[in-house]
Amino acid sequence: MARPRILVVLLNYRTAEMTLLAAEAALRAMDGLDAEMVIVDNDSGDGSFEMLCEAVLQRGWADQGKVRVVASGSNGGYGAGNNFGIQQKMSDKAKPDYIYCLNSDAFPDRGAIRALLDVLESDSELGLAGSYIKGPDGDPHQTAFRFPSIAGEFEGAARTGLISRFLKNWIVPLPLPECTVQVDWLAGASVMMRRPMLDEIGYFDETFFLYYEETDLCRRANLAGYGTIYVRESEVTHIGSASTGMKEWHRTPSYWFDSRRYYFVKNHGRAYETAATLAHVAGASIWRLRCLISGRQAHAPERFLRDLIQHSLKFPKTNKSLAPAISAKARVVD
Repeated sequence: MARPRILVVLLNYRTAEMTLLAAEAALRAMDGLDAEMVIVDNDSGDGSFEMLCEAVLQRGWADQGKVRVVASGSNGGYGAGNNFGIQQKMSDKAKPDYIYCLNSDAFPDRGAIRALLDVLESDSELGLAGSYIKGPDGDPHQTAFRFPSIAGEFEGAARTGLISRFLKNWIVPLPLPECTVQVDWLAGASVMMRRPMLDEIGYFDETFFLYYEETDLCRRANLAGYGTIYVRESEVTHIGSASTGMKEWHRTPSYWFDSRRYYFVKNHGRAYETAATLAHVAGASIWRLRCLISGRQAHAPERFLRDLIQHSLKFPKTNKSLAPAISAKARVVD
Protein backbone atom coordinates (compact mmCIF):
# COMPACT_ATOMS: atom_id res chain seq x y z
CA MET A 1 0.00 0.00 0.00
CA ALA A 2 1.31 3.43 -0.97
CA ARG A 3 2.49 5.67 1.82
CA PRO A 4 0.36 8.77 2.50
CA ARG A 5 1.79 11.91 0.96
CA ILE A 6 2.03 15.17 2.89
CA LEU A 7 2.44 18.73 1.66
CA VAL A 8 3.84 21.03 4.34
CA VAL A 9 2.68 24.64 3.89
CA LEU A 10 4.86 27.22 5.64
CA LEU A 11 3.53 30.78 5.37
CA ASN A 12 5.93 33.72 5.55
CA TYR A 13 5.17 37.39 6.04
CA ARG A 14 8.23 39.52 6.71
CA THR A 15 9.86 36.90 8.95
CA ALA A 16 12.23 35.26 6.46
CA GLU A 17 14.99 34.37 8.93
CA MET A 18 12.55 32.82 11.37
CA THR A 19 10.76 31.04 8.52
CA LEU A 20 14.03 29.36 7.58
CA LEU A 21 14.46 28.17 11.18
CA ALA A 22 10.93 26.77 11.09
CA ALA A 23 11.71 25.10 7.76
CA GLU A 24 14.81 23.44 9.25
CA ALA A 25 12.77 22.05 12.15
CA ALA A 26 10.02 20.88 9.80
CA LEU A 27 12.50 19.13 7.51
CA ARG A 28 13.84 17.17 10.48
CA ALA A 29 10.28 16.23 11.41
CA MET A 30 9.57 15.21 7.78
CA ASP A 31 12.40 12.67 7.82
CA GLY A 32 11.13 9.22 6.88
CA LEU A 33 7.80 10.56 5.58
CA ASP A 34 6.68 11.02 1.99
CA ALA A 35 6.52 14.77 2.44
CA GLU A 36 7.45 17.95 0.59
CA MET A 37 7.37 21.58 1.65
CA VAL A 38 6.11 24.72 -0.02
CA ILE A 39 7.10 28.04 1.53
CA VAL A 40 4.60 30.74 0.63
CA ASP A 41 5.73 34.34 0.77
CA ASN A 42 2.55 36.32 1.38
CA ASP A 43 3.62 39.44 -0.54
CA SER A 44 6.05 40.57 2.17
CA GLY A 45 7.52 43.30 -0.01
CA ASP A 46 10.71 43.39 2.07
CA GLY A 47 12.95 41.07 0.05
CA SER A 48 11.74 37.96 1.89
CA PHE A 49 10.88 36.09 -1.29
CA GLU A 50 14.34 36.57 -2.81
CA MET A 51 16.05 35.73 0.50
CA LEU A 52 14.02 32.52 0.88
CA CYS A 53 14.66 31.43 -2.71
CA GLU A 54 18.41 31.97 -2.33
CA ALA A 55 18.57 30.18 1.02
CA VAL A 56 16.65 27.16 -0.26
CA LEU A 57 19.05 26.82 -3.20
CA GLN A 58 22.19 27.34 -1.10
CA ARG A 59 21.15 24.76 1.46
CA GLY A 60 20.29 22.18 -1.16
CA TRP A 61 16.67 21.96 -0.03
CA ALA A 62 15.38 22.26 -3.58
CA ASP A 63 16.90 18.90 -4.57
CA GLN A 64 14.29 16.41 -5.75
CA GLY A 65 11.61 19.03 -5.23
CA LYS A 66 11.76 18.67 -1.44
CA VAL A 67 11.25 22.40 -0.83
CA ARG A 68 9.80 25.07 -3.09
CA VAL A 69 9.29 28.80 -2.54
CA VAL A 70 6.27 30.44 -4.15
CA ALA A 71 4.89 33.98 -4.06
CA SER A 72 1.19 34.48 -3.36
CA GLY A 73 1.19 37.76 -5.30
CA SER A 74 -0.96 39.60 -2.77
CA ASN A 75 -1.44 39.66 0.98
CA GLY A 76 -5.02 38.55 1.47
CA GLY A 77 -4.35 37.43 5.02
CA TYR A 78 -3.57 34.18 6.80
CA GLY A 79 -6.29 32.11 5.17
CA ALA A 80 -5.61 33.37 1.66
CA GLY A 81 -1.88 32.75 1.99
CA ASN A 82 -2.40 29.22 3.25
CA ASN A 83 -4.97 28.57 0.54
CA PHE A 84 -2.36 29.50 -2.06
CA GLY A 85 -0.06 26.88 -0.57
CA ILE A 86 -2.82 24.27 -0.24
CA GLN A 87 -3.48 24.57 -3.97
CA GLN A 88 0.09 23.53 -4.78
CA LYS A 89 0.71 19.90 -5.71
CA MET A 90 3.58 17.54 -5.07
CA SER A 91 6.64 17.85 -7.32
CA ASP A 92 5.28 15.08 -9.58
CA LYS A 93 1.98 17.01 -9.97
CA ALA A 94 0.06 14.55 -7.79
CA LYS A 95 -2.31 15.75 -5.09
CA PRO A 96 -1.13 15.19 -1.51
CA ASP A 97 -3.23 13.12 0.87
CA TYR A 98 -2.66 15.56 3.73
CA ILE A 99 -1.88 19.24 4.15
CA TYR A 100 0.20 20.29 7.15
CA CYS A 101 0.05 24.03 7.89
CA LEU A 102 2.86 25.40 10.06
CA ASN A 103 3.36 28.95 11.29
CA SER A 104 6.65 30.66 10.51
CA ASP A 105 7.40 30.95 14.23
CA ALA A 106 6.59 27.31 15.08
CA PHE A 107 9.20 24.56 15.38
CA PRO A 108 8.00 20.94 15.41
CA ASP A 109 9.85 18.27 17.38
CA ARG A 110 11.19 15.36 15.32
CA GLY A 111 8.14 13.17 15.80
CA ALA A 112 5.53 15.91 15.69
CA ILE A 113 4.37 15.57 12.07
CA ARG A 114 4.36 11.77 12.16
CA ALA A 115 2.23 11.80 15.33
CA LEU A 116 -0.43 13.90 13.59
CA LEU A 117 -0.35 11.64 10.54
CA ASP A 118 -0.66 8.46 12.60
CA VAL A 119 -3.77 9.72 14.38
CA LEU A 120 -5.48 10.81 11.17
CA GLU A 121 -4.57 7.55 9.45
CA SER A 122 -6.12 5.61 12.34
CA ASP A 123 -9.61 7.11 11.93
CA SER A 124 -11.15 8.19 8.62
CA GLU A 125 -13.78 10.28 10.45
CA LEU A 126 -11.11 12.69 11.70
CA GLY A 127 -10.44 15.66 9.44
CA LEU A 128 -7.97 17.84 11.36
CA ALA A 129 -5.26 17.12 13.90
CA GLY A 130 -3.36 19.75 15.89
CA SER A 131 -0.29 19.73 18.09
CA TYR A 132 0.50 20.36 21.72
CA ILE A 133 2.01 23.85 21.59
CA LYS A 134 4.59 25.08 24.06
CA GLY A 135 6.52 28.32 24.37
CA PRO A 136 10.31 28.64 24.19
CA ASP A 137 10.31 28.38 27.99
CA GLY A 138 8.46 25.06 27.81
CA ASP A 139 5.20 26.42 29.19
CA PRO A 140 2.12 25.07 27.37
CA HIS A 141 0.01 27.39 25.21
CA GLN A 142 -3.78 27.37 25.15
CA THR A 143 -4.68 25.97 21.71
CA ALA A 144 -7.74 23.73 22.25
CA PHE A 145 -11.19 25.34 22.37
CA ARG A 146 -14.96 25.05 22.26
CA PHE A 147 -16.82 26.91 19.54
CA PRO A 148 -17.69 30.53 20.48
CA SER A 149 -21.23 31.16 21.74
CA ILE A 150 -23.34 33.80 23.47
CA ALA A 151 -22.78 32.13 26.82
CA GLY A 152 -19.07 31.77 26.11
CA GLU A 153 -18.79 35.47 25.30
CA PHE A 154 -20.47 36.39 28.58
CA GLU A 155 -18.35 34.02 30.66
CA GLY A 156 -15.07 35.02 29.02
CA ALA A 157 -15.70 38.73 29.58
CA ALA A 158 -17.07 38.41 33.12
CA ARG A 159 -14.10 36.41 34.45
CA THR A 160 -16.01 35.61 37.63
CA GLY A 161 -15.79 32.27 39.44
CA LEU A 162 -19.52 31.84 40.14
CA ILE A 163 -20.44 32.64 36.53
CA SER A 164 -17.70 30.37 35.18
CA ARG A 165 -18.90 27.46 37.30
CA PHE A 166 -22.48 27.95 36.12
CA LEU A 167 -21.42 28.21 32.45
CA LYS A 168 -18.61 25.64 32.57
CA ASN A 169 -19.89 23.79 29.49
CA TRP A 170 -19.63 26.97 27.39
CA ILE A 171 -16.17 28.20 28.43
CA VAL A 172 -14.31 28.61 25.14
CA PRO A 173 -10.72 27.75 26.25
CA LEU A 174 -10.66 24.10 27.26
CA PRO A 175 -8.63 22.86 30.23
CA LEU A 176 -5.21 21.91 28.88
CA PRO A 177 -5.67 18.36 27.56
CA GLU A 178 -3.31 15.84 29.12
CA CYS A 179 -3.88 13.26 26.39
CA THR A 180 -5.04 13.03 22.79
CA VAL A 181 -8.70 14.08 22.64
CA GLN A 182 -11.29 15.46 20.23
CA VAL A 183 -12.06 19.19 20.55
CA ASP A 184 -14.22 21.72 18.70
CA TRP A 185 -11.37 23.70 17.18
CA LEU A 186 -7.62 24.24 17.38
CA ALA A 187 -5.29 27.18 16.93
CA GLY A 188 -3.63 26.97 13.53
CA ALA A 189 0.08 27.10 14.42
CA SER A 190 0.55 23.38 13.65
CA VAL A 191 -2.40 21.58 12.06
CA MET A 192 -2.66 18.66 9.63
CA MET A 193 -5.75 18.39 7.45
CA ARG A 194 -7.14 15.60 5.30
CA ARG A 195 -7.00 16.78 1.69
CA PRO A 196 -10.23 15.05 0.51
CA MET A 197 -12.04 16.82 3.37
CA LEU A 198 -10.78 20.19 2.16
CA ASP A 199 -11.90 19.35 -1.36
CA GLU A 200 -15.35 18.64 0.06
CA ILE A 201 -15.88 21.56 2.47
CA GLY A 202 -13.62 24.21 0.91
CA TYR A 203 -10.42 25.79 2.13
CA PHE A 204 -10.03 28.69 4.55
CA ASP A 205 -12.68 31.37 4.07
CA GLU A 206 -10.70 34.33 2.75
CA THR A 207 -13.18 36.86 4.09
CA PHE A 208 -11.28 36.45 7.37
CA PHE A 209 -8.08 38.47 7.04
CA LEU A 210 -6.68 37.21 10.33
CA TYR A 211 -8.21 35.37 13.32
CA TYR A 212 -11.27 33.09 13.45
CA GLU A 213 -10.44 31.44 10.11
CA GLU A 214 -9.40 28.16 11.74
CA THR A 215 -12.46 28.31 14.03
CA ASP A 216 -14.69 28.59 10.97
CA LEU A 217 -12.87 25.79 9.10
CA CYS A 218 -13.18 23.41 12.05
CA ARG A 219 -16.86 24.24 12.35
CA ARG A 220 -17.46 23.48 8.66
CA ALA A 221 -15.57 20.23 9.09
CA ASN A 222 -17.69 19.39 12.13
CA LEU A 223 -20.93 20.05 10.23
CA ALA A 224 -19.69 17.76 7.44
CA GLY A 225 -19.01 14.95 9.93
CA TYR A 226 -15.22 15.34 10.34
CA GLY A 227 -13.73 15.50 13.82
CA THR A 228 -10.92 17.72 15.06
CA ILE A 229 -8.39 16.15 17.41
CA TYR A 230 -5.73 17.51 19.72
CA VAL A 231 -2.68 15.23 19.61
CA ARG A 232 -0.68 15.42 22.82
CA GLU A 233 2.20 13.37 21.39
CA SER A 234 2.84 15.99 18.69
CA GLU A 235 4.92 18.72 20.35
CA VAL A 236 5.72 22.06 18.73
CA THR A 237 7.55 25.09 20.14
CA HIS A 238 5.81 28.33 19.18
CA ILE A 239 7.06 31.85 19.74
CA GLY A 240 3.69 33.41 18.92
CA SER A 241 2.60 36.65 17.22
CA ALA A 242 5.86 37.06 15.29
CA SER A 243 4.05 38.41 12.21
CA THR A 244 1.06 40.10 13.86
CA GLY A 245 2.76 41.81 16.80
CA MET A 246 -0.22 40.83 18.97
CA LYS A 247 1.85 40.84 22.15
CA GLU A 248 2.51 44.58 21.71
CA TRP A 249 -1.10 45.56 20.90
CA HIS A 250 -2.28 48.61 22.85
CA ARG A 251 -5.51 48.71 20.87
CA THR A 252 -7.11 45.73 19.13
CA PRO A 253 -6.94 46.17 15.32
CA SER A 254 -10.07 46.49 13.22
CA TYR A 255 -9.50 43.20 11.43
CA TRP A 256 -9.88 41.27 14.71
CA PHE A 257 -13.32 42.79 15.28
CA ASP A 258 -14.22 42.25 11.63
CA SER A 259 -13.28 38.56 11.87
CA ARG A 260 -15.18 38.03 15.11
CA ARG A 261 -18.27 39.73 13.74
CA TYR A 262 -18.16 37.87 10.44
CA TYR A 263 -17.75 34.51 12.19
CA PHE A 264 -20.90 34.99 14.26
CA VAL A 265 -23.00 36.42 11.40
CA LYS A 266 -21.89 33.78 8.90
CA ASN A 267 -22.45 30.83 11.23
CA HIS A 268 -25.36 32.00 13.39
CA GLY A 269 -26.95 35.10 11.87
CA ARG A 270 -27.03 38.82 12.55
CA ALA A 271 -29.33 38.58 15.60
CA TYR A 272 -27.01 36.05 17.23
CA GLU A 273 -23.99 38.28 16.62
CA THR A 274 -25.78 41.19 18.26
CA ALA A 275 -26.70 39.03 21.25
CA ALA A 276 -23.10 37.77 21.53
CA THR A 277 -21.81 41.35 21.51
CA LEU A 278 -24.32 42.42 24.17
CA ALA A 279 -23.36 39.38 26.26
CA HIS A 280 -19.70 40.35 26.02
CA VAL A 281 -20.45 43.94 27.04
CA ALA A 282 -22.56 42.73 29.98
CA GLY A 283 -19.83 40.35 31.13
CA ALA A 284 -17.15 43.01 30.78
CA SER A 285 -19.27 45.44 32.79
CA ILE A 286 -19.43 42.92 35.64
CA TRP A 287 -15.65 42.48 35.50
CA ARG A 288 -14.98 46.23 35.49
CA LEU A 289 -17.34 46.74 38.42
CA ARG A 290 -15.46 44.04 40.37
CA CYS A 291 -12.16 45.72 39.53
CA LEU A 292 -13.52 49.11 40.61
CA ILE A 293 -14.69 47.73 43.96
CA SER A 294 -11.49 45.77 44.61
CA GLY A 295 -9.13 48.44 43.31
CA ARG A 296 -7.42 46.10 40.86
CA GLN A 297 -6.44 46.95 37.28
CA ALA A 298 -8.91 45.85 34.56
CA HIS A 299 -6.10 45.16 32.03
CA ALA A 300 -8.07 45.49 28.79
CA PRO A 301 -6.89 46.83 25.41
CA GLU A 302 -7.52 50.53 24.93
CA ARG A 303 -11.11 51.35 23.88
CA PHE A 304 -11.92 47.64 23.46
CA LEU A 305 -15.62 47.75 24.36
CA ARG A 306 -16.19 50.95 22.41
CA ASP A 307 -14.54 49.46 19.33
CA LEU A 308 -16.48 46.21 19.76
CA ILE A 309 -19.81 48.04 19.85
CA GLN A 310 -18.92 50.37 16.97
CA HIS A 311 -17.93 47.46 14.73
CA SER A 312 -21.16 45.68 15.52
CA LEU A 313 -23.30 48.73 14.79
CA LYS A 314 -21.66 49.62 11.49
CA PHE A 315 -22.21 46.14 10.06
CA PRO A 316 -24.41 46.01 6.91
CA LYS A 317 -28.10 45.47 7.64
CA THR A 318 -28.29 42.69 5.09
CA ASN A 319 -26.35 39.45 5.31
CA LYS A 320 -26.19 39.05 1.54
CA SER A 321 -22.62 40.32 1.36
CA LEU A 322 -21.66 37.94 4.15
CA ALA A 323 -22.63 34.64 2.54
CA PRO A 324 -19.93 32.00 3.06
CA ALA A 325 -17.21 33.51 0.93
CA ILE A 326 -14.75 30.89 -0.22
CA SER A 327 -13.10 32.79 -3.05
CA ALA A 328 -12.55 31.22 -6.45
CA LYS A 329 -8.88 30.58 -5.83
CA ALA A 330 -9.74 28.86 -2.55
CA ARG A 331 -11.88 26.21 -4.19
CA VAL A 332 -10.76 22.83 -5.45
CA VAL A 333 -7.98 23.13 -8.00
CA ASP A 334 -7.30 20.12 -10.20
